[in-house]
Amino acid sequence: MAVARPWRASRASGPFQATVSDAPALNQVFSDAFTERYRRDGMVGVRVPFLNSAIWRYAIEDAGAGALLWRDEREEIVAFNIIHCSDREGWMGPLAVRPDAQGIGLGKEIVRAGIDWLKRAPASVIGLETMPRTMDNIGFYSSLGFLPGRLTITVTVEAAHGERPPILYSRLAAHDKTDVLGECRALAQRVLAGHDFSREIALTDELELGETLLLREAGQLVGFALCHMVPLVEGRPREETRVLKLVLEHESLLPRLVLGIADLARRSGTRRAAFRAQTEYQNAFHQLIGQGGRVRWTDLRMSLAGYSEPRAPTGLVWSNWEI
Repeated sequence: MAVARPWRASRASGPFQATVSDAPALNQVFSDAFTERYRRDGMVGVRVPFLNSAIWRYAIEDAGAGALLWRDEREEIVAFNIIHCSDREGWMGPLAVRPDAQGIGLGKEIVRAGIDWLKRAPASVIGLETMPRTMDNIGFYSSLGFLPGRLTITVTVEAAHGERPPILYSRLAAHDKTDVLGECRALAQRVLAGHDFSREIALTDELELGETLLLREAGQLVGFALCHMVPLVEGRPREETRVLKLVLEHESLLPRLVLGIADLARRSGTRRAAFRAQTEYQNAFHQLIGQGGRVRWTDLRMSLAGYSEPRAPTGLVWSNWEI
């Protein structure tokens, strides 16, 4: 008696550039792939939910030509790698291969395509983040030339009243926004050459996903934090103000900025602010914990050999390698 076997993808074509209209299919591949990843880690019954469609739009538009996907024999999306490059800082994520297409070398293909794309950009930093407990992932990326670095630790601070209203990018007049984007670009380059988050600031404002808090001293911009408030997961209420990019002229300014972000969280109707603290800045992490920060999650940063991320000599740059 013949037994029907589930259809399995045997080849893929690509890469093709993803568009916003591909978001629902990307969401399905993302959910299926990461649910399978958790199952292999022993967490049976965990179902990874769909991401908010607004987050997919941000990721795809931020990546531009770096939003890559692959299709199977049925022209359905079988894999993707969303590649970002902010000046010379390049990173990949999210990326996934549909479970029925795993084991045919497609994972290596999409990562190598990301590496090649970023080298052409050209990026001086090429990185990604993965779960530190997942040995398979670390081994997989290591086989492709990535080296483990330090952790990114998600630390949350409860929303609270601030001493003064924060200065917010969205409240500025259109002509002032152009000037401030230039200031943010100049500050990031001054603190850590090769970094520019002005595109992400403008896109966040355009899509109304969150806010950029500006920190000034004697009229000069000395820091900023790009935050998203829209729910990360589809159908969930707003709970967190997520800090994606943070730049400070000096680490000593961090407590003041944290207070401003906690106040922004309160004003935006979220319960807490979530910081993605890169632990090469140990003193800054210590300050954040000292302000009541609670550790929630850890990710391992991995960089391609020869393309590791530098540390700001005196200031602070926290750049999230996830959306």
